[in-house]
Amino acid sequence: MVLFELKPWTFYEEGSTRFWVHYGLVIFGCVLAAITACVQCCKPAPYGRHEMENGGWGPKIPQRLSHIISDALPGVVMFLLVFFLYGSVRFYQNYVFLVLFLLHYIHRGIIHPLVMRYRSPMVYIGICIGGFLPNCIFHFINADFISSATYAAHYYYDPRFILGIILYIIGFVINRWADWRLRSLRNTKGVVDGGTNYNIPYGGLFELVSCPNYFGELVEWTGWCLATWSLAGLVWLLFCAATFVPGSRHNHLWYKQQFELYPPSRKALIPFLF
Repeated sequence: MVLFELKPWTFYEEGSTRFWVHYGLVIFGCVLAAITACVQCCKPAPYGRHEMENGGWGPKIPQRLSHIISDALPGVVMFLLVFFLYGSVRFYQNYVFLVLFLLHYIHRGIIHPLVMRYRSPMVYIGICIGGFLPNCIFHFINADFISSATYAAHYYYDPRFILGIILYIIGFVINRWADWRLRSLRNTKGVVDGGTNYNIPYGGLFELVSCPNYFGELVEWTGWCLATWSLAGLVWLLFCAATFVPGSRHNHLWYKQQFELYPPSRKALIPFLF
């Protein structure tokens, strides 16, 4: 028995309509990731600490509602519909991937918006749409793949599956901890930016990077990409990196500009490297 196969799954029949729909969206996702990286490298989205820098993106809506629309609708509702109505495979690996994805987005799209102490209760509707539309595309691609790929029976002890799951869990914990730490800072007063208080976060990975929440999520989706061993997972990871890399750089520079005593050894996203 072969324990390590280059392609440990079977998917849609090559040349079929669903095959071309899936990989056509993967190619489109790669283009979208490249465009996103270029745009966000030039200037940050008008959100949070950068809200006043680049003008508004339309009228404002409640921030909690915005997060539920942009994250919970595509990441929970649509993902479940695609998995159960559009997909065709029901083996334990497929359900493991379903649970992992929902673990992230139930928290990100439902729990997080309800418990987070937002500095501003409103956000531009363009930010909501800018998150909702790409999420619909990338989440459909991933839901389509994990609900339609038949993995080898022995894949549960394949190194890619095991390491990917471990990375996903580690990234999830880092991301959740960083969000909790940032939430706890909302009770204190710090540097005022446009009437809103900001503070230097300390402790844990904040001693090494300015954005451990981004770092944790990047580790998370790296684990997802490895565990699913798919182009669907890869293109989603690329899109996340296209957002997190320039976003963390902008945040890091903002901290350094606002706080004279900001730790000089702290990196933006990846400990000791970037």
